Amino acid sequence: MKILINCPLPFALAHGGQAIQIHQTMAALQANGLEVEPVRWWDENQTGDLIHYFGRMNPDDIQLAQQKGIKIVIGELLTGQGSRSPAQLRRRKLATRLIKRLAPGLASHIFNHRPYQLADAVIAMTTWERHLMNYMYDAPLEKIFIIPNGVEEVFLTAPRAERGPWLVCTATITERKRVLELAQAAVRAQTPVWIIGKAYAETDPYARQFYALARQHPKLICTDSPPLADRAGLARIYRAARGFVLLSTKETRSLAAEEAAACECPLLLSDLPWAHSTFGNQATYCPLTNSVETTAKALRAFYNTAPGLPLPPKPPTWNEIGRQLKLIYERVLKL
Repeated sequence: MKILINCPLPFALAHGGQAIQIHQTMAALQANGLEVEPVRWWDENQTGDLIHYFGRMNPDDIQLAQQKGIKIVIGELLTGQGSRSPAQLRRRKLATRLIKRLAPGLASHIFNHRPYQLADAVIAMTTWERHLMNYMYDAPLEKIFIIPNGVEEVFLTAPRAERGPWLVCTATITERKRVLELAQAAVRAQTPVWIIGKAYAETDPYARQFYALARQHPKLICTDSPPLADRAGLARIYRAARGFVLLSTKETRSLAAEEAAACECPLLLSDLPWAHSTFGNQATYCPLTNSVETTAKALRAFYNTAPGLPLPPKPPTWNEIGRQLKLIYERVLKL
């Protein structure tokens, strides 16, 4: 079985969790005995049994592949959709139905539902995302499989350490991750927070504002970031952290939060569906708000109670994720 991997965004343009997800997925599939390689768009002689596309593949490309006998599995991160309220989703669904009725060709262009009907299988990260794929994009439920992120063994086997005073947040320095708002709340609440991450560009105004605040409060905001390649070092940081915090406005399934969970780190997350469907009552939730005072109160309460909070569930290893995907591929190839 030969698996071809593709995604729409070059890793060099935007670092982050998806790059880690794809690298680890490829390694896990190889560890489970599969032949795996990236799609070589320039190689007309490349062959494969199945394309796993990390995103929403162009419907014309799906049909071209299927005409050649190549099966298609897609797995899109519904980051924006997954963070909308039920009322917003209902309005979007009604608008979609109306446009489909009045101008079906325009609806197909705007909403691009066809990949969900054409693909041989669809990968969802959570039960909430599976619901959205069916409810918003009419993906048949029998085609949707829930496969979460895995974590590297180094996070599951990291030795226990004495918990220190720092809360940790691992995130790109960008508006969606709300690291500036977290830092502002930390200053107000007088709770030390270690932000591990970097901006997409040093000239980004949001990042510059964050770093300016950090320089003003070095005892409360730490920005020393170990190399992301130092996974064992990151695991040691999680093991020694008082808790992990991620207050992003949009998320699909945070790989950083699951790595922290593997290290038995208490979690404070934005009150969003992805977080509840992943961690349930084994995490603490903070409302999404522009009020620094409200966020600071939630942060301080979490800081005070973190040592006694229930531990989050342990995530699976990437090797186990590889086994689950292999079973799905085998099922699809029998169709």
